[in-house]
Amino acid sequence: MIARRELIGGAAAMGAMLIAPRAFAQSAAPVRTSTGSFQGTIEDGLRVFRGIRYGIARRFLAPQPAPAPAEVQPADRFAPPCPQNSDHAGLQDEDCLALNIWTADARPGANRPVMVYIHGGAYSTGTSTDPLCHGQHLAARGDVVVVTVNHRLNVLGYLYLARFDPRFADSGNAGQLDLILALQWVRDNIAAFGGDPRRVMVFGQSGGGAKIATMMGMPAAKGLFHRAATMSGQQVTASGPLHATERARALLAKAKLPESRAGELADFGVGELMELLAATEDPYLGGGVYMGPVFDMKWLTRHPFWPDAHPQSRHIPMILGNTRDETRAFLSPDSPKVQGLDWSNIADRIAPELRIDALPEWVVAEYRAQFPDWSPMDVFYAATTAGRSWRGQVIEAEERARAGAPGWVYQLDFASRTDPRRGAFHTMDIPLVFGTLDAKGSQTGTGADARAASKAMQDSFVSLAARGDPNHRGLPKWPKYTLPRRATMMFDTASRVENDPRKWQRELFARIPYIQPGT
Repeated sequence: MIARRELIGGAAAMGAMLIAPRAFAQSAAPVRTSTGSFQGTIEDGLRVFRGIRYGIARRFLAPQPAPAPAEVQPADRFAPPCPQNSDHAGLQDEDCLALNIWTADARPGANRPVMVYIHGGAYSTGTSTDPLCHGQHLAARGDVVVVTVNHRLNVLGYLYLARFDPRFADSGNAGQLDLILALQWVRDNIAAFGGDPRRVMVFGQSGGGAKIATMMGMPAAKGLFHRAATMSGQQVTASGPLHATERARALLAKAKLPESRAGELADFGVGELMELLAATEDPYLGGGVYMGPVFDMKWLTRHPFWPDAHPQSRHIPMILGNTRDETRAFLSPDSPKVQGLDWSNIADRIAPELRIDALPEWVVAEYRAQFPDWSPMDVFYAATTAGRSWRGQVIEAEERARAGAPGWVYQLDFASRTDPRRGAFHTMDIPLVFGTLDAKGSQTGTGADARAASKAMQDSFVSLAARGDPNHRGLPKWPKYTLPRRATMMFDTASRVENDPRKWQRELFARIPYIQPGT
């Protein structure tokens, strides 16, 4: 029997999980499902349900469905996210398996397409309670049911202990199994909220997109979603079991536990685990320990996009996108890595940020010859984006194209309106897709330009959810991504299609083998 641990934020009971209540003017009749009845709120004409429990998380084990309570459950407050080493998550709780729903018509038979968002933060941080990904604007504008999900992260969701303790055979993919359980809940219950369980689209940014790419190769996820969109998030390969074991071994060494006592981590306080994670260095990458899905031959029996696009998901219509200036989010123009950058030091500074084994002096020389008017900062950000953040998406899109799978690719060119130095940085597409232009953390501004870019992206995502095709009136014809054409939608104030954008950069880095960071 695995003992209960302390939980950040207090008790595991759902009532204790819930984050600060919202002020609202109205309530409505509860929605009844096979897993219980839920009392949400009415906000600006939408039915909103927060903090619906879909499962129970037990440390390092596969999740279990949440039992149906006899009483009507209040669904008016967000549940805390999974514990994490992040200053932005607020109240946290290990028993975090909850979802949120925005719908214009909580009525069986409404049959609206369903959009399930999976948050980013790699596999270690993040939350569905971020105001940037609240679903009110998307649900109201797009005539869709929007669902956002919390699940287990970092050591709680991806620490691979299977080779040390057979009780924890599922530990390396527990976070993925949470998401699969959430999608099973959606399949079985979303009709009561006005959703169509036959038209479920998953979409996610950064780590959320990577989780989706991984699920496209997990047999347990087969049939649970019918369209997909990834935003700056790729997972070509998963973490190998030997590397994942070494990472667990490093954590055990920091905890001063022999491998034979690995199971004792199940009894650690969750705060102790977070401190342990923060204090442990990755044995391969240096820095923080990488956590992610594991090629464990149980839940993940081949890599998602290696040696090709997984046959299981080739029929699923899919959008794949990245931002033009991804790494301007990770490497601030004010950081020591960028301050004082010049031609004399750029090779040394760029080398660790490329995340591939490429000769940095050669990379810089090639860029300078191709783009003689570019500054060292221009080269730094373009090369790190193309070599580090864009490669996975290119590989996934090309493998799907080779397999004849329906796919559409975009590049976001719409740049920050509050700090132009950051360009179209990683995460810029979140508020554009959700329409949360005025939310805390958005850098889109709320002007006509931002509204135009947002409309183009929102309508494309909604169209994919509804019809399996992102084309819609008001957008130039968006062809499928095929080889060698590589048609790409360039989302901006005035969106346009360009064939094979950044071709020279794509071909430059195609000479160098790609290894998914962390795997």
